[in-house]
Amino acid sequence: MFLDRDGVINTEDGIISKPDQLHLIPGSGEAIARLNQMNLPVIVVTNQPVVARGWATEADVDLIHRRLRSLLAEHGATLDAIYFCPHHENANDPNYRSICDCRKPRPGMLRQAAKDFGLDLAKCVLIGDRTVDLQAAREATCQAYLVKTGFAGKDGKCDIAPDMVFTDLLTSVIHIEKCQATNPLP
Repeated sequence: MFLDRDGVINTEDGIISKPDQLHLIPGSGEAIARLNQMNLPVIVVTNQPVVARGWATEADVDLIHRRLRSLLAEHGATLDAIYFCPHHENANDPNYRSICDCRKPRPGMLRQAAKDFGLDLAKCVLIGDRTVDLQAAREATCQAYLVKTGFAGKDGKCDIAPDMVFTDLLTSVIHIEKCQATNPLP
């Protein structure tokens, strides 16, 4: 199970460059705990251009992810891994200025996670709030679920339709629970 971060797990409150700016969307902790109970790997894949733009360091992003894990733990939820892309083609920092395979809508993070965890991408789902998430899922042969939190698919970056649309992460997970008995995910 692949999840985008901002707008899916935590609120989309503009630029998150410090841990105290990260706040969970109601129900997202419970949703991830339910995925954990289904023994599905829960892997976050997130673009973090705040690094490329010089608004945060990779160490800052690590601290933000520690807070994310801590907030989720309060709901009995854990993440198996977090992959993030610090690159951007218009980066202020030349060390991060690139067109890479890991920045969504490209599928690099999903492919790396599949390799690291031995996943069959065709049996995976990516849940996101932007069209770049959906495009990355398609490129990686995953199912693409859109949630109406965050950007709700209105970022306008890719012309792509989701496989399914849900109110939020929790409602998408409830759907996955119902399907798990007939069509188990990896």
